[in-house]
Amino acid sequence: MGNDGENRPDFPWVWLLPQLAVLAGLTVWGVAVYPSLPERVPQHIGPGGIDAWADKSVGAVFVPVLVYAGVIAVMALTSAAALRMRSEDELAPGERASSLINRPATRASALRGARATLQLGFCIGLSMAVTCAVMWRTEPDPHVPAWLLAAVLAPIALGLVPVLAVALRDRRESRESRK
Repeated sequence: MGNDGENRPDFPWVWLLPQLAVLAGLTVWGVAVYPSLPERVPQHIGPGGIDAWADKSVGAVFVPVLVYAGVIAVMALTSAAALRMRSEDELAPGERASSLINRPATRASALRGARATLQLGFCIGLSMAVTCAVMWRTEPDPHVPAWLLAAVLAPIALGLVPVLAVALRDRRESRESRK
C-alpha cells in the first residue's frame, strides 16, 4: 500500500512497463531505419492514403515516438491522480462531492481504473507501431494498405474494453454502496 499514511494503493509501475517497452522499441526501430529512409517521409495518412509529406529530419521521422511519449505521460499522470483522489466511500456522510470530478467508488476501484488506463496506453502504443510501419518504409512512395485504419483502431478498441468494464463496475459499486 501507499506510504502516505492513508493506505492508498501504490502506483502500478509494472503496468507502465509495457508502454515503456513499446516506446523503447519504437525508438530503436526509428534509429535503425532512419539512415535508409527517403528524403521525403510521410507526415499524415488520410482516408485516401498519404496526403502530407515532410523533408526527412529527426523531428519529422520521430513525431510518432514523441507523441507516444506524451501519451505515456498523460496516462501515467491520469492513473496517479486517480490513485491520489479520495474515493466515494472515503467522503464524510453528507459531504458533497463536486459533480466535475468522477470519483472512484473505492480505492480498489481506483487501482483497477489506473491499471486499465495504463493498459489502454499500451494499446495506443501498438497503434503507433502500426502507423510507423507505413511511415518508416524505405520506398519513396509507400503504398497504404486498405486495412491500415482497422489495424490502427483495433488495438485502441481492445484497450478501451477494460476501461469501460472498470467504469461500469465502479458505477455499479457506487450505486450499491448508496443503498
